[in-house]
Amino acid sequence: MIPRYSRKQMTDIWSPQSKFRIWFEIEAHACDALAELGVIPKEAAKTIWEKADNVEFDVARIDEIEAVTKHDVIAFLTHLAEIVGDDARFVHQGMTSSDVLDTCFNVQLVKATDLLLEDMDALLAALKKRAHEHKDTITIGRSHGIHAEPTTFGVKLAQAYAEFERCKNRLIAAREEIATCAISGAVGTFANIDPRVEEHVAKAMGLSAEPVSTQVIPRDRHAMYFATLGVIASSIERVATEIRHLQRTEVLEAEEYFSPGQKGSSAMPHKRNPVLTENLTGLARIVRSATVPAMENVALWHERDISHSSVERMIGPDATVTLDFALARLTGVIDKLLVYPDNMMANMNKFRGLVHSQRVLLALTQAGLSREDSYRLVQRNAMKVWEQGKDFLEELLADDEVTAVLSEEEIREKFDLSYHTKHVDTIFGRVFG
Repeated sequence: MIPRYSRKQMTDIWSPQSKFRIWFEIEAHACDALAELGVIPKEAAKTIWEKADNVEFDVARIDEIEAVTKHDVIAFLTHLAEIVGDDARFVHQGMTSSDVLDTCFNVQLVKATDLLLEDMDALLAALKKRAHEHKDTITIGRSHGIHAEPTTFGVKLAQAYAEFERCKNRLIAAREEIATCAISGAVGTFANIDPRVEEHVAKAMGLSAEPVSTQVIPRDRHAMYFATLGVIASSIERVATEIRHLQRTEVLEAEEYFSPGQKGSSAMPHKRNPVLTENLTGLARIVRSATVPAMENVALWHERDISHSSVERMIGPDATVTLDFALARLTGVIDKLLVYPDNMMANMNKFRGLVHSQRVLLALTQAGLSREDSYRLVQRNAMKVWEQGKDFLEELLADDEVTAVLSEEEIREKFDLSYHTKHVDTIFGRVFG
């Protein structure tokens, strides 16, 4: 988590001050519930809120105490006692550290997810706008990096829209799965704290009570959460990779916006490099790197150990902050993407009609030739285009075996580009409704 790839609204969620504020709210809400149950005096619960609610916790002081106690929650509680006074003895009644740590972590993940969902909406809006703009912009589709058949640039963007819409739905589900609270005490049995305290804290923090915790909230939830972030990162990389290929000099069908004063190379003044999408490819790797340790955190010893703790202190902020930045960056790339329809058409025609080979193949089979003979006739003419630079239509018209089956008019009709785009509206209807 470095400033270069961070946005303040997300990093604030993971700041020490934010963390300690959430810790305080968990403890204070628990005190409210304990007071209602008659376990602690109601005046004590009131005093805790009054004295600490608007306080900015002294992070340096907490660090100073932790240097002695070697325990972060105890250090915080000691500092809280310095603020609250005698009534601080009622704080943390029947609770264990994981009640605070795990509930706080999930609150932070929920807050982070809400920002990521806003990011996703912005990206979807940009993709939808550009997809409709280029719905009928014909371009070549490629398989294995080789010209296949015509499509439209709008269809490419519509595919990305549908993919990120799925990502959004997965993220909504991941948010729901991670939004749980545990205030169940040592080994999760509620021996020293009433389950109603957990229910109260959960409601106050916008969470649901964990059905059964073992002193920690089960980490399969977190594994699924970070796996979801990894999938989103992979979708970002897929779009970024597509743009990088389209910006290659030999292709140049689309290009990242190159701003006035921008420099592409310290050595070569002519360069306009796809630096943003290359950056996104790298950032996707960072987000995905959180998935394996999150999976490995599931298998803790017995009711708890802390092998997951150090991992989550890193992957929680790093994955969410990086993904937030990446989604915003991709939105900017899509919004300002330069698209070159003339280059798309020039590339389409580079191999002089080869993209229509399947239509000719199918026409020959429908005219009575076997598929094997049809393939042979089409391929032998196609190879002349590859190897000798011939024109595919002219070669077909000069092939007696082809013209014995298909008329010139029938052959020429198979070179109509609009044939390949006749169902674009259907695709857009499925994607955008």
